[in-house]
Amino acid sequence: MEQFNQNHIMKWLTRTWDEKPLVLIMCIAVIFRLLAVIFAKGWGMLDDHFIVIESAQKWVDGILYDWLPGTPGTVGNSGPTGHNLFYPGFHFLLFSLFQYFGFTDPQWKMFVIRLIHGGFSLFTVCFGYRIAEVLDGKKSARIAGLLLAILWLMPWLSVRNLVEAVCLPFIILGYWMIVREKSSVKVFLSYFLAGLFFGVAFNLRPQTIFFAIGIGLVLLFNLNFKRILALTLGFLLCAFSVQGGIDTAIWGYPFAELMGYINVCFVSRNDYISLPWYNYFLTILGLLIPPMSVFLLWGFVWKWKKHLLFFIPTLLFFVFHSYFPNKQERFILPMIPVLIIIGVIGWNDFVNGSGFWQRRKNLLKYSLIFFWVVNTILLVVITFTYSKKARVESMTYLSKYQNIRELLVLDADNSPEMLPLFYLKQWPRVLSEDAGDHSPDSLLYKFSLKPAMEQPRFILFTGEKNINNVILKARKQYPSLVYETTIEPGFIDKLVHWMNPVNKNRTMIIYRNTSFYPSKVQ
Repeated sequence: MEQFNQNHIMKWLTRTWDEKPLVLIMCIAVIFRLLAVIFAKGWGMLDDHFIVIESAQKWVDGILYDWLPGTPGTVGNSGPTGHNLFYPGFHFLLFSLFQYFGFTDPQWKMFVIRLIHGGFSLFTVCFGYRIAEVLDGKKSARIAGLLLAILWLMPWLSVRNLVEAVCLPFIILGYWMIVREKSSVKVFLSYFLAGLFFGVAFNLRPQTIFFAIGIGLVLLFNLNFKRILALTLGFLLCAFSVQGGIDTAIWGYPFAELMGYINVCFVSRNDYISLPWYNYFLTILGLLIPPMSVFLLWGFVWKWKKHLLFFIPTLLFFVFHSYFPNKQERFILPMIPVLIIIGVIGWNDFVNGSGFWQRRKNLLKYSLIFFWVVNTILLVVITFTYSKKARVESMTYLSKYQNIRELLVLDADNSPEMLPLFYLKQWPRVLSEDAGDHSPDSLLYKFSLKPAMEQPRFILFTGEKNINNVILKARKQYPSLVYETTIEPGFIDKLVHWMNPVNKNRTMIIYRNTSFYPSKVQ
């Protein structure tokens, strides 16, 4: 009976893969995104938590309206700071809705947000498959769809609050509006809708404008003025009504934050991670896993003239980011789905006409097996990764204490530590986030000058160098300190920190000040 069921399942899978591959691909995509929703807690980079989640929740709580006019003690008083308020504004509305219904638990709120984002990312998988199918048939569509569904980083990335990831479905939907064009009657509407979708992507991540510009250049070269007009109208309508409208309502004129963002980018372009021009080429090679990454890159440039509407915009996007000094891996993400789709199509076409690969089908087969083995291992590990676990769980643990006004973080490695106060459900001052000397001695001295009521309620110790000495110094200054608990980072956090200590994924040791909290809350 068991053997019969196994055979029945295998036959169903084979038949579905042959006849309705999109159904199977979407099922796989849903399963892994649900796993990421459940297990991939925390955040990936600072931006997807502190710029999006913390700011939105602060606005809901009426505390520290960062970046807005008239904010006491913030740069918001001096004008736009370059922060796009569209995406954080969406979370402000969502958090306001949560508050209205009394839904206050931070972990459950983030579960819902991950669920929304993971579900929305399915548009990338579905319409990425459809685009490949229209352009080259079912064979390429199956591979492209599967890569979009379960490339090792995709499920984890789909539940993050990174604008570079959230804009992906809009880019793919924009391209789908173009490739689905079937008659001259629908040409204007198709390109108008494409412009709207690319406009939303622009509202999320301004650099995605290169997709709209690249498509416009190709259309101009082909003298397709009707399509250019439709695309431009859709793009401008979305850009002006969304980002332009928000900035006008807040600052009194459109694109105030965009101008601030451009100014910050160029003035401070060398203040962040400056890497050589070829860095993103290496990033793509690693991200897509060799030898598949080599196949996809070759396929992308193979017969590039046939897919100009995809090739030119992606090339412009890639060249701009390669030229610009500030380079972070996530910046290149918006081009990855397009690269996968066209890369698969081009590679299949190349292999079909290549005598070398036709004579070495086993080499190709084992190369693909190697890719899928490595990808599957990474997929399982990353999908279940709880990022920044120690910091998140530290705040979740302390949230059972009320009226925490002051927190002190003493880092034995002398670096500032940003705590995700969203999970604390309170907004105490964290002295270690201030500018200046972040050494434990300096921070302890600063607190010694404060009145009794402004002394730290809890002290969190982290770092690796002589941390026991730091704890002894703190306990000498505060005899009422008692050990509370230790929060360990997750396995991947430990591994990432071991590989590069710049990633501050370290153990958090919490001490309670019994002057304010005499007993431990269970």
